[in-house]
Amino acid sequence: MNISIDEFLQLRDKLPVVDVRSEGEFEAGHIAGAVNIPLLNNQERVIVGTTYKQQGQLEAIKTGFQLVGPRLLEIIEASLQTALHRHELLVHCWRGGMRSANYCRFVEMVGIKTHTLTGGYKAYRNKALESFALPLQLIVVGGCTGSGKSELLQALAEAGEQVLDLEKLAHHKGSVFGGLMMPPQPTTEQFQNNLFEEILKIDLSRPVWIEDESVAIGKIFLPEPLWRNMNTSPLIEIDVVRENRVQRLVKEYGHADKQQFLEAMKGIVKKLGGQHFNVAQEMLLAGDMPSTIDILLNYYDKAYRNGLQRKQHRVTKQIQWDGQQTQSVIGELLATKEQIAFHKQL
Repeated sequence: MNISIDEFLQLRDKLPVVDVRSEGEFEAGHIAGAVNIPLLNNQERVIVGTTYKQQGQLEAIKTGFQLVGPRLLEIIEASLQTALHRHELLVHCWRGGMRSANYCRFVEMVGIKTHTLTGGYKAYRNKALESFALPLQLIVVGGCTGSGKSELLQALAEAGEQVLDLEKLAHHKGSVFGGLMMPPQPTTEQFQNNLFEEILKIDLSRPVWIEDESVAIGKIFLPEPLWRNMNTSPLIEIDVVRENRVQRLVKEYGHADKQQFLEAMKGIVKKLGGQHFNVAQEMLLAGDMPSTIDILLNYYDKAYRNGLQRKQHRVTKQIQWDGQQTQSVIGELLATKEQIAFHKQL
């Protein structure tokens, strides 16, 4: 039975999802929670594609069956294990075409009921891309490097607020050091899928907190509609004195591998200046992380202030924080949110 993308999104909370595309397609981007059971693996897909180009569709279909045949029992066993006791699956390939149709025929022979996503993974991707243009009521949290913006977002989420934590989704903290001690970044496609899953949870009638970001977080670029929304939304600036920010950053990066930290630091050597870089390198290798961080903030603070000048008209409020207990600032953030909502109603 074919189902729409909206039906698919509702049913997947109850039924397992099987992605029958190749491993390579799955790794590039997939639906959260989906199990990859390739009808054609990477190598087989290339063979079938080449046969199609050289000999036509019929020969490509025959080649496909020849390749799948020896692995059919393996595919069935994996499907039975995924279906568990329900013996029912949601299935998709790239466009809801031949691969998912053939897979469904195979598993239905052993009693597994299937629901095929009309339009396949492409329908899911279209839905994801559409979500980035939704009228999210964003409140942007800004501040110099080391101001604890991510920590405040987490505290806001714990307080029941709606939050989009882009850096958490991107596995990166934004700066050239943002990938240190972090898992590998997902592909941009997978980042977008994961972001879509978070947007699906959002109540559009309520504000959404988000951190002020550059258009790129590490190697990942933010969706343009969301980026435009962020750049027209009210901004609350968190002001933490430099000394406290240094302490916070030392706590965050003090355990990083020195050589990895140094390699990352080389990424801003021109912007930092050769003299500052050399001193920072000397301090780092000597184990003086506070002095290293303090020198690096010469560049980061200047870059932030330059950027803030272009956003000054959006700054709703500046909140002073000691960078210690989040409870001391959450109340003020929530009060500011109510003021923003009040002005919107006017």
